[in-house]
Amino acid sequence: MSVPVAPGRLPLLGHTVPMVRKRFAFTANLREYGEVVQVDLGPMRTFFVTSARLTHQILVSDAQSFHKGMMFDKFRPFVGDGLAMSDGAFHMRQRRMMQPAFHRERIGAYAETMARAARDLAGSWRPDEVRAIEVDMQGLAVTIVGETLFSTEIGKRAIDEARRSIFIVIKNAMYRVLSPGFVEKLPIPVNRQFDEAIARLHAIVHEVITSWRAEGVDHGDLLSMLLLARDDETGEPMNDKQVYDEVMTLLTAGIETTALALAWIFHEIAADPEVERRVLAEVDEVLGGRPVTFDDVPKLTYIQQVANEVLRMYPLWILMRRTIADVNLGGVHLPPGTEVIISPHAMHFNPEYYHHPERFDPDRWTPEFARELPKGAFIPFGAGNRMCIGNHFALTEIVIAVATVAARWRLAPVRPVRTKFTSAAYPVDLLMKVVPR
Repeated sequence: MSVPVAPGRLPLLGHTVPMVRKRFAFTANLREYGEVVQVDLGPMRTFFVTSARLTHQILVSDAQSFHKGMMFDKFRPFVGDGLAMSDGAFHMRQRRMMQPAFHRERIGAYAETMARAARDLAGSWRPDEVRAIEVDMQGLAVTIVGETLFSTEIGKRAIDEARRSIFIVIKNAMYRVLSPGFVEKLPIPVNRQFDEAIARLHAIVHEVITSWRAEGVDHGDLLSMLLLARDDETGEPMNDKQVYDEVMTLLTAGIETTALALAWIFHEIAADPEVERRVLAEVDEVLGGRPVTFDDVPKLTYIQQVANEVLRMYPLWILMRRTIADVNLGGVHLPPGTEVIISPHAMHFNPEYYHHPERFDPDRWTPEFARELPKGAFIPFGAGNRMCIGNHFALTEIVIAVATVAARWRLAPVRPVRTKFTSAAYPVDLLMKVVPR
């Protein structure tokens, strides 16, 4: 079966130029050409998947025939071989060892940290003050992940370093993925900033691990659970490199999605008076003036719908996989070693699955709609055995933070927000006035 080639291919550069320039528009429009479309990243041929059924096949049905692709090969030297990067038996071993840290009762304990951090942030604001909300939400996400991960004095230094460096790593990583290999070796500012941020994080995280090993005390934090975890089959713990890799995974994967979602949630709430009215009414009804708790989260159903709609509209752009066996993908034979691209964004904006996908509509998230949605059409946290292990942690954090802020403040837009497209859609200068309720 012949595979259509995406438009805009250039000699040597392939489709890199239109992908970098047009980003989401380029990949979203590929569905016009078929379920499988050839996209060349420089001289490398890849196959872009445009349907939910093939996305589900890659992530779930035939997941055993795929490993992480080129994107992750480029990330691995910097963030290690943690859950987001590893494959095969090692990945499953690490996931089993880490799973207890994300059980419901553990998230319930983390919820206290989430609520306190959100209250501290909301309490630091002043009436009619103008805040850069995306910066505040980045800080909140770093605080929550950092304080659940590190609870010691030296851990506080690691949290400070994460505030300084983690978004440099996250925002610049996509340039490394899409650029030819020689570009990352050029002495340009973006490369220098990226390399320096990785080096600083590497040093402080190893310092924290060494300090914990010397003390040998369970501090009740995520790091303690990683260091105390034992493999069910062998009884072996993680070594320092494995712990470091998982810490870097939690820092990178655990901060970006939540910070982006929270920033866009407050933007979307302020943009629609009816959405704002319903959020505030639900908060008042459920909380009745008291602080939010973990037990309140299931009752805040409309905020959960708002969160789902934001996760639909502002997801990761692309993910990659590599075949390790012969795969039939929509009638296209892919031999081992073939690179495949899937796009959460393209899935979430496909009008076949979402009526008026460009419209922000929390009411679409009825239980019936969610049940009938095709598998693979909503993948903000991935799917299958590679679904983000912290998805419930992130959703709990989002609901608690929104309820905490909304109980005290309304956020009014100051000017239209700008958007920067990297690995996701980032709000830039999301300035909002803090108005007491």
